[in-house]
Amino acid sequence: MSQRTTTPRAELHTHLGAAVDPVIMWTIAHRQGIKLPVKDYWDFEEMITVTPEKKNLSLDQMDKNYYHWTELIQSSPEAIEEAVHAVIGGGYRKCNLVLQELRFSPMKRNRTGERDLDLIILAALWGMRRAIVEYPQVNAGLIISLDRSFTPAQNAITADKAIRYMSDGIVGIDIAGPDRKTFSMAAHAPLITRAKKAGLGITIHAGETGNMRELEYVVRVLKPDRIGHGLIAAQNKKLLKEIARQKIILEVCPTSNLCNSILKSVEELYATIRAFIDNGVRFTINTDGPEMYRTSVLKEEEFLLARGIMNEKELAQCMRWAFEGTFIRPRNNGSKQRVKSPKK
Repeated sequence: MSQRTTTPRAELHTHLGAAVDPVIMWTIAHRQGIKLPVKDYWDFEEMITVTPEKKNLSLDQMDKNYYHWTELIQSSPEAIEEAVHAVIGGGYRKCNLVLQELRFSPMKRNRTGERDLDLIILAALWGMRRAIVEYPQVNAGLIISLDRSFTPAQNAITADKAIRYMSDGIVGIDIAGPDRKTFSMAAHAPLITRAKKAGLGITIHAGETGNMRELEYVVRVLKPDRIGHGLIAAQNKKLLKEIARQKIILEVCPTSNLCNSILKSVEELYATIRAFIDNGVRFTINTDGPEMYRTSVLKEEEFLLARGIMNEKELAQCMRWAFEGTFIRPRNNGSKQRVKSPKK
Protein backbone atom coordinates (compact mmCIF):
# COMPACT_ATOMS: atom_id res chain seq x y z
CA MET A 1 0.00 0.00 0.00
CA SER A 2 1.46 3.38 -1.01
CA GLN A 3 2.14 6.25 1.37
CA ARG A 4 -0.44 8.35 -0.49
CA THR A 5 -3.11 5.75 0.29
CA THR A 6 -2.26 5.60 4.00
CA THR A 7 -1.87 9.36 4.57
CA PRO A 8 -4.40 10.60 7.18
CA ARG A 9 -6.97 12.84 5.47
CA ALA A 10 -9.72 15.27 6.38
CA GLU A 11 -12.79 16.33 4.42
CA LEU A 12 -14.78 19.44 5.30
CA HIS A 13 -17.33 19.64 2.46
CA THR A 14 -19.51 16.56 2.01
CA HIS A 15 -23.29 16.59 1.49
CA LEU A 16 -25.07 13.62 3.01
CA GLY A 17 -27.39 13.49 -0.02
CA ALA A 18 -24.39 12.78 -2.24
CA ALA A 19 -22.29 10.65 0.07
CA VAL A 20 -24.11 7.34 0.68
CA ASP A 21 -23.23 4.22 -1.27
CA PRO A 22 -25.99 3.50 -3.84
CA VAL A 23 -26.28 -0.08 -2.52
CA ILE A 24 -27.24 1.25 0.90
CA MET A 25 -29.63 3.80 -0.62
CA TRP A 26 -31.29 1.04 -2.66
CA THR A 27 -31.90 -1.03 0.46
CA ILE A 28 -33.18 1.93 2.51
CA ALA A 29 -35.59 2.92 -0.27
CA HIS A 30 -37.11 -0.55 -0.43
CA ARG A 31 -37.28 -0.96 3.32
CA GLN A 32 -39.27 2.28 3.55
CA GLY A 33 -41.56 1.38 0.68
CA ILE A 34 -40.52 4.29 -1.53
CA LYS A 35 -41.74 3.89 -5.09
CA LEU A 36 -38.73 4.35 -7.35
CA PRO A 37 -38.94 5.16 -11.08
CA VAL A 38 -36.67 2.19 -11.89
CA LYS A 39 -36.84 -1.52 -11.02
CA ASP A 40 -33.27 -2.58 -11.73
CA TYR A 41 -30.46 -1.76 -9.27
CA TRP A 42 -28.03 -0.74 -12.03
CA ASP A 43 -30.55 1.74 -13.40
CA PHE A 44 -30.91 3.14 -9.88
CA GLU A 45 -27.15 3.54 -9.50
CA GLU A 46 -27.05 5.36 -12.81
CA MET A 47 -29.95 7.55 -11.65
CA ILE A 48 -28.23 8.89 -8.52
CA THR A 49 -24.62 9.19 -9.69
CA VAL A 50 -22.89 11.68 -11.96
CA THR A 51 -19.87 11.35 -14.21
CA PRO A 52 -18.05 13.83 -16.47
CA GLU A 53 -19.72 12.08 -19.42
CA LYS A 54 -23.21 13.13 -18.27
CA LYS A 55 -22.69 16.61 -16.92
CA ASN A 56 -25.43 18.67 -15.36
CA LEU A 57 -26.09 21.96 -17.10
CA SER A 58 -26.73 23.74 -13.78
CA LEU A 59 -27.09 23.30 -10.03
CA ASP A 60 -30.85 23.40 -10.50
CA GLN A 61 -30.63 20.33 -12.72
CA MET A 62 -28.50 18.58 -10.11
CA ASP A 63 -30.99 19.47 -7.36
CA LYS A 64 -34.05 18.26 -9.29
CA ASN A 65 -32.60 15.15 -10.90
CA TYR A 66 -30.39 13.78 -8.13
CA TYR A 67 -30.88 15.35 -4.72
CA HIS A 68 -34.66 15.01 -5.02
CA TRP A 69 -34.29 11.23 -4.80
CA THR A 70 -31.44 10.96 -2.33
CA GLU A 71 -33.04 13.37 0.14
CA LEU A 72 -36.40 11.60 -0.17
CA ILE A 73 -34.81 8.23 0.56
CA GLN A 74 -33.05 9.68 3.61
CA SER A 75 -36.25 11.26 4.98
CA SER A 76 -36.78 9.30 8.19
CA PRO A 77 -34.88 8.99 11.47
CA GLU A 78 -34.00 5.38 10.68
CA ALA A 79 -32.74 6.21 7.19
CA ILE A 80 -30.62 9.18 8.21
CA GLU A 81 -29.02 7.27 11.07
CA GLU A 82 -27.97 4.51 8.71
CA ALA A 83 -26.79 7.02 6.09
CA VAL A 84 -24.57 9.03 8.44
CA HIS A 85 -23.12 5.89 9.99
CA ALA A 86 -22.27 4.47 6.56
CA VAL A 87 -20.58 7.63 5.26
CA ILE A 88 -18.25 8.10 8.23
CA GLY A 89 -17.15 4.46 8.28
CA GLY A 90 -16.84 4.32 4.51
CA GLY A 91 -14.66 7.42 4.36
CA TYR A 92 -12.18 5.90 6.77
CA ARG A 93 -12.08 2.55 5.00
CA LYS A 94 -11.80 3.92 1.47
CA CYS A 95 -9.26 6.75 1.80
CA ASN A 96 -8.25 7.03 5.46
CA LEU A 97 -10.47 9.98 6.34
CA VAL A 98 -9.70 10.42 10.03
CA LEU A 99 -11.63 13.69 10.22
CA GLN A 100 -15.03 14.16 8.57
CA GLU A 101 -17.55 16.95 8.60
CA LEU A 102 -20.86 15.93 7.05
CA ARG A 103 -23.62 18.42 6.18
CA PHE A 104 -27.33 18.05 5.54
CA SER A 105 -30.62 19.93 5.67
CA PRO A 106 -33.04 18.44 8.22
CA MET A 107 -35.92 20.42 6.72
CA LYS A 108 -35.37 18.71 3.37
CA ARG A 109 -35.77 15.36 5.12
CA ASN A 110 -38.95 15.85 7.14
CA ARG A 111 -41.35 15.34 4.20
CA THR A 112 -42.75 18.88 4.41
CA GLY A 113 -43.51 18.62 8.10
CA GLU A 114 -44.57 14.99 8.38
CA ARG A 115 -41.38 14.03 10.22
CA ASP A 116 -40.09 15.67 13.39
CA LEU A 117 -36.97 17.80 12.83
CA ASP A 118 -35.55 17.06 16.27
CA LEU A 119 -35.80 13.32 15.69
CA ILE A 120 -34.14 13.65 12.28
CA ILE A 121 -31.20 15.54 13.84
CA LEU A 122 -30.91 13.24 16.83
CA ALA A 123 -30.93 10.17 14.57
CA ALA A 124 -28.11 11.68 12.49
CA LEU A 125 -26.12 12.35 15.65
CA TRP A 126 -26.67 8.79 16.84
CA GLY A 127 -25.46 7.44 13.50
CA MET A 128 -22.33 9.57 13.90
CA ARG A 129 -21.78 8.35 17.46
CA ARG A 130 -22.08 4.72 16.37
CA ALA A 131 -19.49 5.27 13.65
CA ILE A 132 -17.04 6.95 16.04
CA VAL A 133 -17.32 4.04 18.45
CA GLU A 134 -16.66 1.56 15.64
CA TYR A 135 -13.84 3.68 14.17
CA PRO A 136 -12.12 5.35 17.15
CA GLN A 137 -9.43 6.73 14.83
CA VAL A 138 -12.05 9.11 13.35
CA ASN A 139 -13.17 12.55 14.52
CA ALA A 140 -16.53 13.59 13.04
CA GLY A 141 -19.05 16.40 13.27
CA LEU A 142 -22.30 17.40 11.57
CA ILE A 143 -23.08 20.71 9.86
CA ILE A 144 -26.72 21.77 9.61
CA SER A 145 -27.60 23.38 6.27
CA LEU A 146 -30.05 26.21 5.81
CA ASP A 147 -31.34 26.42 2.25
CA ARG A 148 -32.00 29.14 -0.33
CA SER A 149 -35.38 27.58 -1.13
CA PHE A 150 -36.68 28.25 2.40
CA THR A 151 -37.84 31.50 4.00
CA PRO A 152 -35.83 33.25 6.72
CA ALA A 153 -38.46 32.07 9.23
CA GLN A 154 -38.04 28.44 8.16
CA ASN A 155 -34.26 28.70 8.22
CA ALA A 156 -34.43 30.32 11.66
CA ILE A 157 -36.09 27.16 12.99
CA THR A 158 -33.24 25.06 11.60
CA ALA A 159 -30.56 27.43 12.92
CA ASP A 160 -32.06 27.35 16.41
CA LYS A 161 -32.00 23.56 16.39
CA ALA A 162 -28.36 23.57 15.30
CA ILE A 163 -27.56 25.73 18.33
CA ARG A 164 -29.66 23.50 20.57
CA TYR A 165 -27.69 20.39 19.63
CA MET A 166 -24.19 21.89 19.66
CA SER A 167 -23.15 19.87 22.70
CA ASP A 168 -24.25 16.66 20.96
CA GLY A 169 -22.09 17.02 17.85
CA ILE A 170 -23.54 19.75 15.62
CA VAL A 171 -20.42 21.77 14.81
CA GLY A 172 -21.55 24.39 12.29
CA ILE A 173 -24.19 25.79 9.98
CA ASP A 174 -24.20 26.32 6.24
CA ILE A 175 -26.38 28.09 3.68
CA ALA A 176 -26.73 25.91 0.59
CA GLY A 177 -28.88 25.34 -2.48
CA PRO A 178 -29.09 26.76 -6.01
CA ASP A 179 -29.60 30.49 -6.52
CA ARG A 180 -33.16 31.72 -5.93
CA LYS A 181 -34.53 35.18 -6.80
CA THR A 182 -36.56 35.06 -3.61
CA PHE A 183 -33.49 34.48 -1.44
CA SER A 184 -31.77 37.32 0.43
CA MET A 185 -28.42 36.75 2.10
CA ALA A 186 -28.89 40.01 4.02
CA ALA A 187 -32.18 38.74 5.47
CA HIS A 188 -30.27 35.75 6.83
CA ALA A 189 -27.46 37.78 8.38
CA PRO A 190 -29.10 37.79 11.85
CA LEU A 191 -29.20 33.97 11.78
CA ILE A 192 -25.52 33.81 10.94
CA THR A 193 -24.70 36.28 13.69
CA ARG A 194 -26.73 34.32 16.24
CA ALA A 195 -25.08 31.03 15.29
CA LYS A 196 -21.62 32.59 15.37
CA LYS A 197 -22.20 34.06 18.84
CA ALA A 198 -23.41 30.67 20.05
CA GLY A 199 -20.07 29.17 18.99
CA LEU A 200 -21.01 27.32 15.81
CA GLY A 201 -18.62 27.30 12.89
CA ILE A 202 -19.89 29.21 9.85
CA THR A 203 -19.53 28.03 6.26
CA ILE A 204 -21.61 29.46 3.42
CA HIS A 205 -22.07 28.29 -0.16
CA ALA A 206 -21.18 31.39 -2.16
CA GLY A 207 -19.36 32.12 -5.37
CA GLU A 208 -20.13 28.69 -6.75
CA THR A 209 -22.11 30.38 -9.51
CA GLY A 210 -21.69 33.85 -10.99
CA ASN A 211 -23.26 35.88 -8.17
CA MET A 212 -20.26 38.11 -7.38
CA ARG A 213 -22.34 40.61 -5.39
CA GLU A 214 -23.51 37.90 -2.99
CA LEU A 215 -19.97 36.57 -2.59
CA GLU A 216 -18.68 40.06 -1.80
CA TYR A 217 -21.42 40.50 0.82
CA VAL A 218 -20.56 37.17 2.42
CA VAL A 219 -16.85 38.02 2.62
CA ARG A 220 -17.16 41.64 3.72
CA VAL A 221 -20.24 41.54 5.95
CA LEU A 222 -20.86 37.99 7.19
CA LYS A 223 -17.15 37.08 7.47
CA PRO A 224 -17.60 33.27 7.75
CA ASP A 225 -14.88 30.88 8.80
CA ARG A 226 -15.15 29.08 5.48
CA ILE A 227 -16.88 29.42 2.10
CA GLY A 228 -18.23 26.52 0.07
CA HIS A 229 -16.58 26.71 -3.36
CA GLY A 230 -16.02 30.49 -3.76
CA LEU A 231 -14.79 29.86 -7.29
CA ILE A 232 -15.65 33.20 -8.88
CA ALA A 233 -13.40 34.97 -6.39
CA ALA A 234 -10.62 34.01 -8.82
CA GLN A 235 -12.01 36.69 -11.15
CA ASN A 236 -11.61 39.45 -8.54
CA LYS A 237 -8.06 39.98 -7.30
CA LYS A 238 -9.13 42.53 -4.69
CA LEU A 239 -11.63 40.09 -3.23
CA LEU A 240 -9.00 37.33 -3.21
CA LYS A 241 -6.77 39.56 -1.11
CA GLU A 242 -9.64 40.17 1.33
CA ILE A 243 -10.32 36.44 1.63
CA ALA A 244 -6.62 35.81 2.25
CA ARG A 245 -6.38 38.62 4.80
CA GLN A 246 -9.38 37.31 6.74
CA LYS A 247 -7.97 33.76 6.55
CA ILE A 248 -11.28 32.47 5.20
CA ILE A 249 -10.85 28.92 3.93
CA LEU A 250 -12.45 28.01 0.60
CA GLU A 251 -13.84 24.49 0.20
CA VAL A 252 -13.00 23.41 -3.36
CA CYS A 253 -14.66 20.36 -4.96
CA PRO A 254 -12.93 19.80 -8.36
CA THR A 255 -14.88 16.85 -9.82
CA SER A 256 -18.23 18.22 -8.66
CA ASN A 257 -17.48 21.66 -10.09
CA LEU A 258 -16.69 20.10 -13.47
CA CYS A 259 -19.66 17.69 -13.45
CA ASN A 260 -22.09 20.51 -12.62
CA SER A 261 -20.69 22.80 -15.34
CA ILE A 262 -19.63 25.38 -12.75
CA LEU A 263 -16.17 25.17 -14.26
CA LYS A 264 -16.33 24.48 -17.98
CA SER A 265 -12.99 22.76 -18.41
CA VAL A 266 -9.88 21.43 -16.71
CA GLU A 267 -8.11 24.54 -17.95
CA GLU A 268 -10.58 26.74 -16.09
CA LEU A 269 -10.10 24.63 -12.97
CA TYR A 270 -6.34 25.09 -13.32
CA ALA A 271 -6.65 28.86 -13.67
CA THR A 272 -8.97 29.08 -10.64
CA ILE A 273 -6.79 27.05 -8.31
CA ARG A 274 -3.61 28.80 -9.40
CA ALA A 275 -5.28 32.16 -8.72
CA PHE A 276 -6.02 30.99 -5.17
CA ILE A 277 -2.43 29.82 -4.66
CA ASP A 278 -0.87 32.92 -6.22
CA ASN A 279 -2.92 35.22 -3.97
CA GLY A 280 -2.31 33.36 -0.72
CA VAL A 281 -5.88 32.05 -0.34
CA ARG A 282 -6.32 29.04 1.93
CA PHE A 283 -8.41 26.23 0.48
CA THR A 284 -9.16 22.55 0.97
CA ILE A 285 -9.81 19.70 -1.45
CA ASN A 286 -13.19 17.96 -1.07
CA THR A 287 -15.60 15.71 -2.94
CA ASP A 288 -18.97 17.46 -2.37
CA GLY A 289 -20.28 13.89 -2.19
CA PRO A 290 -18.02 10.88 -2.88
CA GLU A 291 -20.67 8.40 -4.01
CA MET A 292 -22.72 10.70 -6.24
CA TYR A 293 -19.57 11.81 -8.07
CA ARG A 294 -17.81 8.43 -7.85
CA THR A 295 -14.75 9.95 -6.25
CA SER A 296 -12.88 10.36 -2.96
CA VAL A 297 -10.46 12.87 -1.49
CA LEU A 298 -7.63 10.55 -2.57
CA LYS A 299 -8.96 10.43 -6.15
CA GLU A 300 -9.36 14.22 -6.19
CA GLU A 301 -5.71 14.62 -5.17
CA GLU A 302 -4.57 12.13 -7.80
CA PHE A 303 -6.59 13.94 -10.46
CA LEU A 304 -5.05 17.31 -9.56
CA LEU A 305 -1.58 15.79 -9.63
CA ALA A 306 -2.08 13.97 -12.93
CA ARG A 307 -3.34 17.12 -14.68
CA GLY A 308 -0.47 19.23 -13.34
CA ILE A 309 -2.86 21.53 -11.48
CA MET A 310 -1.17 21.09 -8.09
CA ASN A 311 1.95 19.40 -6.77
CA GLU A 312 2.47 17.17 -3.73
CA LYS A 313 3.66 20.03 -1.52
CA GLU A 314 0.61 22.16 -2.35
CA LEU A 315 -1.77 19.26 -1.71
CA ALA A 316 -0.13 18.58 1.65
CA GLN A 317 -0.63 22.23 2.58
CA CYS A 318 -4.33 22.03 1.67
CA MET A 319 -4.68 19.00 3.92
CA ARG A 320 -3.04 20.86 6.80
CA TRP A 321 -5.51 23.70 6.28
CA ALA A 322 -8.34 21.16 6.43
CA PHE A 323 -7.21 19.89 9.82
CA GLU A 324 -6.66 23.44 11.05
CA GLY A 325 -9.99 24.71 9.69
CA THR A 326 -12.30 22.07 11.13
CA PHE A 327 -15.27 23.08 13.29
CA ILE A 328 -15.06 19.96 15.44
CA ARG A 329 -15.01 20.83 19.14
CA PRO A 330 -14.51 18.99 22.41
CA ARG A 331 -17.63 17.10 23.41
CA ASN A 332 -17.80 18.53 26.93
CA ASN A 333 -18.14 22.23 26.07
CA GLY A 334 -18.95 24.66 23.27
CA SER A 335 -15.54 26.20 22.73
CA LYS A 336 -13.90 25.68 19.36
CA GLN A 337 -10.99 23.28 19.05
CA ARG A 338 -8.76 22.83 16.06
CA VAL A 339 -8.03 19.16 15.48
CA LYS A 340 -4.37 18.64 14.68
CA SER A 341 -3.25 16.64 11.69
CA PRO A 342 -1.95 13.23 12.78
CA LYS A 343 1.79 12.78 12.51
CA LYS A 344 2.96 10.76 9.55
